[in-house]
Amino acid sequence: MTQPQACPAAEKGIGFFERYLTVWVGICIVAGIALGKVAPGIAKSLDGMAIYVNDAPVISIPIAICLFFMMYPIMVKIDFGEVVKAGKSIRPVSLTLFINWAIKPFTMYAIASFFLGTLFLGFIGPDAVDYVKAPLGSNLEVGSTYGAGEVVLVDGVKMLQVPLWRSYLAGCILLGIAPCTAMVLVWGFLAKGNDGHTLVMVAINSLTMLVLYGVLGGFLLGVGQLPVPWQALLLSIGVYVALPLVAGYLSRKWLIATKGEAWFRDKFLHFLTPVTITALLATLVLLFSFKGETIVENPLTILWIAIPLTIQTLVIFALGYGISKAMGFTYESAAPTAMIGASNHFEVAIATATMLYGLSSGAALATVVGVLIEVPLMLGLVKFCLKTKGWFPAGSSDGAGTSDDDRETVPSNI
Repeated sequence: MTQPQACPAAEKGIGFFERYLTVWVGICIVAGIALGKVAPGIAKSLDGMAIYVNDAPVISIPIAICLFFMMYPIMVKIDFGEVVKAGKSIRPVSLTLFINWAIKPFTMYAIASFFLGTLFLGFIGPDAVDYVKAPLGSNLEVGSTYGAGEVVLVDGVKMLQVPLWRSYLAGCILLGIAPCTAMVLVWGFLAKGNDGHTLVMVAINSLTMLVLYGVLGGFLLGVGQLPVPWQALLLSIGVYVALPLVAGYLSRKWLIATKGEAWFRDKFLHFLTPVTITALLATLVLLFSFKGETIVENPLTILWIAIPLTIQTLVIFALGYGISKAMGFTYESAAPTAMIGASNHFEVAIATATMLYGLSSGAALATVVGVLIEVPLMLGLVKFCLKTKGWFPAGSSDGAGTSDDDRETVPSNI
C-alpha cells in the first residue's frame, strides 16, 4: 500500500489557529457575553433570520452559512479513493469502527448522565430549566409533555421546557456520536502514526455518519427523555454532513482535473486552512451572546460539563490504545486508532445541536465545551503516545501501511 499524501496541515504540524484554538474559544466566550450584554438585539436579530416550518424557526440562515464553511474545508480534503485500500488494514479499521459506533456513544451517555444528572446536579440546579425548540413537524399543545419536557410559549413561540442538565446531556450525546474527521489528521501526524490508516478512517467515518449519526443520536436522546426531532435530525445530517460532503467531493474532483493535484494541495487547501476556524469562532460568538447570562450567573457551568467530557475522552483513548496493544498492532496503527476514537467532530455536533435545540440551548453550549477541551487534551495524549511508543512491536505487520519515523516530533512548546 503506497502511502497517501498527507494534508498540508499535517506536513507542517499543528497550525497557528489550531494550536491556540482553546485561546480563541476563550476570547469568543468573552466577546459573546459582552455582545449579549451591550447589544442583545443583534444576535437575536441574526438568529431570527431563519427558514420557518409551521411558524417555527428550523434553520438559522447566518448560522447555516457559518456551519457550511466550517464543514466544507474538512470534506474537500478527503480522498475517498483511500476507502478501497482499507482491506489491507482490516483489523485496525474494524477496531476503530467498533470503538466509534459500538462503545463510544454509550460510554458518553453513561458518564455524562452520571455526572450531570447525579454528581453535579446540585451545582447545576435540580430545578434549573432550559428552553429548546419543539420537534420539527410536531403539533404539540401548550401544556402537553414530550419526554422530560413541557410545551410552553416563549415570546409567542412554542418551546419545550426541559431540565437544564438534560439539555447539557443532549450536547454531550451529540459529541459522543460524532467521530473526528478533521483535527485527527493533525493528532495522528504529531503522534507519528500511520497517515494511511488515519485518512482511510476519515473517509469511512464521514460516510458512516450519514447512516449511524441519526440512528444512534435519536436512540440515545430518546433514552435520556430528551426531544427526538427526527425530521430535524435527518435534515441536520443532510445540511451539515451530506451537503458539504458532496460539495467537497465534486469540487475536489473538478479542481484536481482542471488545476492539477499539486495546485489543489499546495494552493487551494492552504487558502482554506483558516476558513473552518474563522467560521467556527463566528458561530461561537453568536452562541455565547445568548448563553452569557447563564455563564455569568453560574461561571462553573463550563467546568461541570468539561469534567465528564474529559473523562470520556481518556476512557475511550485508553480502551483503543489498550485493545490495540492486546491485538498486537504496531504503534503506527495503535496511535491513530486511539486518537480517532478519543477525539470528536465538534463542528457537526455544534451544527446539529444548534439546529435541533436552538442556538441558545444548553445542548449547544455543551458542544462548545467540547471545542474548549479538545486541543490541550489531545496534545497531552499525543505526548503520551510518543513516550509509550516502545510498548508496541516494530514494523507494520498489521497491514496498516507504512509511516515516517523520521518526521518531526511535537514542538517543545506544545
